[in-house]
Amino acid sequence: MFHAYIICGTPRTGSTLLCRLLQSAGAGDPDSFFGLRFIPEWAEGWGLPAAETMSPEAFASAYLDAAIKAGKGGGDIFGLRLMRENVVDLDGFIDLVHPGLAPGRARFERAFGPLLYIHLSRRDKVGQAISLVKAQQSGLWHVAPDGTELERLAPSAEPEYDFARLHREVLELEGFDAEWNTWFAEQGIEPHLIAYEDLSADPAGELARLCAALGIEAPDAVDVRPAVAKLADATSREWAERYRREADSKR
Repeated sequence: MFHAYIICGTPRTGSTLLCRLLQSAGAGDPDSFFGLRFIPEWAEGWGLPAAETMSPEAFASAYLDAAIKAGKGGGDIFGLRLMRENVVDLDGFIDLVHPGLAPGRARFERAFGPLLYIHLSRRDKVGQAISLVKAQQSGLWHVAPDGTELERLAPSAEPEYDFARLHREVLELEGFDAEWNTWFAEQGIEPHLIAYEDLSADPAGELARLCAALGIEAPDAVDVRPAVAKLADATSREWAERYRREADSKR
């Protein structure tokens, strides 16, 4: 049985859906605790002293303890969501608390214990890029199954098709996945694989498979109720068709 896991993802792969499913199964309360731009907000919410009032080492130690407590959600299993671009941030953070260890796995497992690494990816990179660009443009990132907004980061705006922007995102997302695969190989890690397409099609089945890998009992399938709904719509499909036509014409 693992007592900790890291969801190794990229944007718009269903990480919020997976985090909510794991939370509902009593398998921690994973979130993005170690993105540098989020750290001040998390620290304030946990009631930690401001970073500038402490040494970097003391703040990192206090923050790490608080993050582990939050990621357990009152249980025994710690969960963390980690985007590819934040690996270096987490590496440096742990090095302040546990110096002298090799970057990556050695540092992570010193901080969190034996880890199950979950590689969450999306096969359809065009769909992933469209989802990301639409969220950035519209300001709406997540909705509940009943349509209620769960996360809005900017005022409502109508998304506009932009081939160049989509293409940049496709290439970057492909690069992030390649970087994860290289990192796993370098660290000697065989991750538990989850594809967004499978997770969205069968959340109960993917959750059961993941719980088995963690060594915990999965909830009954009838009790698994995804808290996040898809945002893909007719506009998403239209953009995908248009993007692929334009990409083919440029080859």
